[in-house]
Amino acid sequence: MLQFPTQLQKIPSRYLQKNNAKLGKLVSFNYDTYESFSYQQKNQKLAKRAIVYLPYNYSSANEYNVFYLMHGGWSDETTYLGTPDDPHPLKNILDNAIAEGKITPMIVVCPTYNNLSVQDSSDYGLALQLADNYHNELANDLLPAIENEFSTYAENVTEQGLIDSRDHRAFCGFSMGSVTTWNVFQYCLRYFRYFFPSSGALTANAELLAKFVEKQGYRSFDFYIFAASGTADFAYSGFTAQIQAMASYKEMFKFAGNEKDGNLYYLVAPDGTHSPENALEDFYNCLIQLWKEN
Repeated sequence: MLQFPTQLQKIPSRYLQKNNAKLGKLVSFNYDTYESFSYQQKNQKLAKRAIVYLPYNYSSANEYNVFYLMHGGWSDETTYLGTPDDPHPLKNILDNAIAEGKITPMIVVCPTYNNLSVQDSSDYGLALQLADNYHNELANDLLPAIENEFSTYAENVTEQGLIDSRDHRAFCGFSMGSVTTWNVFQYCLRYFRYFFPSSGALTANAELLAKFVEKQGYRSFDFYIFAASGTADFAYSGFTAQIQAMASYKEMFKFAGNEKDGNLYYLVAPDGTHSPENALEDFYNCLIQLWKEN
């Protein structure tokens, strides 16, 4: 049961250092999908990859929850976790926080909405379109590939198998990754229970957002959204306007810092900026709350 504090927690500085005793593993995971704009025609196959984090002592005998984390603009699948040969700070944070019991051992997947070029995310207009389209690749290609390869709560990777295991899956993103997160909320509620958008708005039309839920056949108790931003972030005002509109639309969205009493919560970092450091802090605050045994 999710239970968030009243303010964002800082990442302990020691978590940024390599944990030599209990190292998780990064995997460069390759899979096939299709060109984004002609996806339904499936006439242009693409080879893509995601960077996957496996926790220390990962075993196929155990079942793991899965945290899907999307990058923002001017970025790719290596931005947050790095690569097996060049790990980035998030890898150290996961290793240390899992070792100390702060984060539940889980699989973390960093994919990309980049399409034909690694430069796609550098074009704002194109990135918006790719973020909107991404649910096709996610639902049909990435999810089945990942959860067939690794040990998750999905008994199988049929559509029903993925639906039945939705409580064990989260989607998160910062900036354009946050926009992608809202789009996954719009199209893929059947596969995800938890959504963690950070500093990237979709729309302040809360009624429309509520209709996204209803159209997919779900209700207010079927999801939880934790949002975060910073007061010095250029996306703060627009993002805050969306969250406030949602909180006011009580027919669907119920503002509470715990999963028992609501489905929407928002924390703000004083003077927080649109930066990698604040993005990591937002992710950390999601990760330390997820799938904890009460």
